[in-house]
Amino acid sequence: MTSSAFALRRPPLTLGIEEEFLLADRHSRLTAPRAEQVIADVGAALGPRVQNEFFATQVEVCTEPAATAADLRRQLVEGRQLTAAAALRADCLLVASASGILGRRPPQITEGDRYRRIAEHVGPLATGAGEFGGCHVHLGSLDKADALLLSSRLRPWLPVLQALMVNSPFAGGMDRNCASWRALRYERWPTVGPAPELDEPGYEAAADRLVADGTILDRRMLYWYARPSEHLPTLEIRVADVNAEVDDTVLLALLLRGLSGVLLDEADRGVPGPAVTDAQLVGAHRQAALHGLRGTGVGPDGAPRPMLQLLHQLLRRSAPGLEARGDLGQVSTMLGGLLASGTGAERQRAVMRRHGSLGDIVDDLAQRTVAG
Repeated sequence: MTSSAFALRRPPLTLGIEEEFLLADRHSRLTAPRAEQVIADVGAALGPRVQNEFFATQVEVCTEPAATAADLRRQLVEGRQLTAAAALRADCLLVASASGILGRRPPQITEGDRYRRIAEHVGPLATGAGEFGGCHVHLGSLDKADALLLSSRLRPWLPVLQALMVNSPFAGGMDRNCASWRALRYERWPTVGPAPELDEPGYEAAADRLVADGTILDRRMLYWYARPSEHLPTLEIRVADVNAEVDDTVLLALLLRGLSGVLLDEADRGVPGPAVTDAQLVGAHRQAALHGLRGTGVGPDGAPRPMLQLLHQLLRRSAPGLEARGDLGQVSTMLGGLLASGTGAERQRAVMRRHGSLGDIVDDLAQRTVAG
C-alpha cells in the first residue's frame, strides 16, 4: 500500500497530551503541596491548559489538539517551561516523575468535593503509597463507535508502549524494584486495566452498570487503559508514565497515531482484529510495569514475545501511517535515541549508580523536564 493511497482513507487524527507533573521543594526535594499557588500564577498564560489533579503536589498541563509533531512539541515545551517558572516562584521544582520519589506520607489530597469523594471511595489506595502521575494521549477526532473500534485493536500494543514509557522505579524514598511503581499501584484502583471489547451500545450499558453498582462514582472514573472521552471526540490512551524527556512524549503520541491509522484502515477493509484474552493483557501490562522493555508481552496472535521484539514489530506495523503523515524519519530517530539512552526508569537508575542519592534523581528529572 502506498502512503498516498493510505492517506486518502481517513482524515489524519489530531493529537492531544495531558502530563501530570509533581512539585518538589527546592531545598528538601520532598514533594510540595503548592499546586494551587503554581496554577494561580501560570493560569494567566496557559488558561485551562493547566489544572489541578488528585494530589495537592501535582499540576496537570495539557495541549490543545495538534495536527503536526512540531506543533505538539512546541505546546509541550511551552507548557513545561511556563509552569516550571511558576514553580520556581513558589520555591519548588517541576518534576516529570510518575511517582513521588521523596514524598510526604500521606500525600495531601487536593481540596474539593470530587477529590474528597474519590478518596473516600478508594480508601487506603488513595494515599497509601505516595503520589503518581501519568501521561495521557488523546487521539481524535473520532466518534464513539470508531473510538471503541480502535480501542479493541490497540489492546495488544498498549503494554509495549507502557514498557517504552516506564519512569517510576523509586517512590517514597525507596527503590520499588520495578520499572513503573505508578502502574503497579494504579492497577489496584477500580476499573484500571485493559479496556473490554465493546461496541457503542455495549459501552453505554457497561458504563451505566459500573456507576449503578457503585464500582465507580461516575463515568469520569472509567480508568480503562483506553477509553472514549466523555467530553471530547477522542480516544484517550492512559498507559504511560509521565516522562522527563519531551521527545519521549512526542514519540509516544506519534507511534500511537501512526499505528491507529493503520489499524483503522485494516478495520475498514475487514481485516480481523487481534486474538488476545484479558488475562494475557493483564499479564503483559504487569510485565511492562515490572521489567519495562526487558519484559514479555503478547502479540496480536496471542503468542508471548519479548517486549523489544514487539516494539520493532509495532514500528513496522505503524510505518505506513507514520509515512503518510511525514513522521517516519522523526520517529525512527527518536526511538533510536531512547533505546540508546534507556527508558526513563533506566535513566533514573543510572543517576542513582553515579550519585547514590534520590535527591540527585529529582534534580536530574527537573532539569530534563524543561530542557526542550
